Amino acid sequence: MTKNTHDADVAFIRALAELLNENDLTELQVKRDYAEDDSLNVRVSRKPPQQIVAPQQMQAAPPAMASPAPTPMSAPAAAASGAEDDPASHPGAVVSPMVGTVYMQAEPGAPAFVAVGKSVSEGETLLIVEAMKTMNHIPAPRSGTVKRILVGDGDAVEFGAPLVIIE
Repeated sequence: MTKNTHDADVAFIRALAELLNENDLTELQVKRDYAEDDSLNVRVSRKPPQQIVAPQQMQAAPPAMASPAPTPMSAPAAAASGAEDDPASHPGAVVSPMVGTVYMQAEPGAPAFVAVGKSVSEGETLLIVEAMKTMNHIPAPRSGTVKRILVGDGDAVEFGAPLVIIE
């Protein structure tokens, strides 16, 4: 019986790895319950492909100048806070805790959770990241004012991607 369970677990993990590759995911986590005191927790992850990002940065400029590349999207903020400002390293940045799809409101047609200039309280929902059909409310880590919203409704985000800046 133990051998069969082990073989089934290995097959399950292989299937998860195939799902990871087929759907171009970077991480997948699943908990499988067998009995009250028997479960399997599996986390399959891989490094995102670096060939796409790194060569472009190296061809365009040395690493010290890699951050000006996204300047067209963030020109007003770059002018206000310096050209080397990276949203992910901003002290008020709220980053995505997972890979998923961003939703700015609770349901289509509803008002957005936040807008630039809105004051938020600690724990207040900023947006939702959907991962594997689960809606994960992303709370404000502290009270403050929303200075920038770095993602749009329906955008795909990676783990650690900056979502919102609160000051």
